[in-house]
Amino acid sequence: MTKTFKFALAAASALTLAACGSNDAGGGARDQVTAVGSSTVFPFAKAVSETFARANPDFKSPFIESTGTGGGMKLFCAGIGPETPDIAHASRRMKASEFETCQNNGVTEIVEVQVGLDGIALASAQGGINMNLTPKMVYEALAASPYGGEQTNVTWSDVDASLPNIEILVYGPPSTSGTRDALKELILEAGCKTDESMSALKESDEDRYDQVCTEVRSDGRYVDQGEQDNLIVQKIQGNPNAVGIFGYSYLEENADKVQGLNMNGVAPTYENIASFDYPGARPLYMYVKKAHLDAIPGLKEYLTQWSQMWSRDGDLAKIGLVANPEDAAATAMSAVTNYDTLDGASLK
Repeated sequence: MTKTFKFALAAASALTLAACGSNDAGGGARDQVTAVGSSTVFPFAKAVSETFARANPDFKSPFIESTGTGGGMKLFCAGIGPETPDIAHASRRMKASEFETCQNNGVTEIVEVQVGLDGIALASAQGGINMNLTPKMVYEALAASPYGGEQTNVTWSDVDASLPNIEILVYGPPSTSGTRDALKELILEAGCKTDESMSALKESDEDRYDQVCTEVRSDGRYVDQGEQDNLIVQKIQGNPNAVGIFGYSYLEENADKVQGLNMNGVAPTYENIASFDYPGARPLYMYVKKAHLDAIPGLKEYLTQWSQMWSRDGDLAKIGLVANPEDAAATAMSAVTNYDTLDGASLK
């Protein structure tokens, strides 16, 4: 695509967007905020949307869709204009490759907002299997090829003698999910790196290292349960020997039905995630198209509504969002007030 064509495309999209905010907008206009992305961020975004709608009757209620982080980024980065979403929710940071796709498609100004923290919780049914796990144990139980060898672990006790002699069955997120990305980075890779030979492998063959350290077994002991984390809760409720992997907010929401499993002796609680003492703690994000801010009615006000609900004593904490540390909270507030744009230099 030539630079001239890209400029023309961006200009045409800008004109279409301008129409969105006018009273005589044509068939392509939109007067409702739209957001796509992470299933983990979804319940928080829905809560903000509902509060926004009650507080701002002159605006339409935002449309929030759970597509998974990866799917949301594809939709978000497809271009600007009323046919594309204004916001992408993500349970991990935008990738450098996604940022590049955005730039190539005219999404050149992106506001990054860290809305809070969450944790990758491993859980079982109340009264079900209970284990004190480590990233190493989880890696050896779930890796397709632990440390490059054959996966022979059938029971948890095969992984470690301290664990129950119960067959491994884990329900978790799909490959398109940001929760899966966080599982790979925070738990599986951390466990893989306990073997010293993996450092040498990373130096010599990074692609092979990524495969060995993050690829999940596909023999039925790890079951991809789709983008709906509530289905994982239902699955482990129905099987006391099963383990589920989902965001902390779903553990909090279903505390009467499921129990969190300790990691490195640390429970997945609000305090332990906020302090990053829990190994699975992670930030959650919202990405916003700056080009849409003045064109889509209610978009700026919707961002303000988020900022009024994400504090430790705010409404989102009541449904499982862990508030940002002080420095990250200040950055997030600046993002939704000054609309600071992401330069992409720090993305991986």
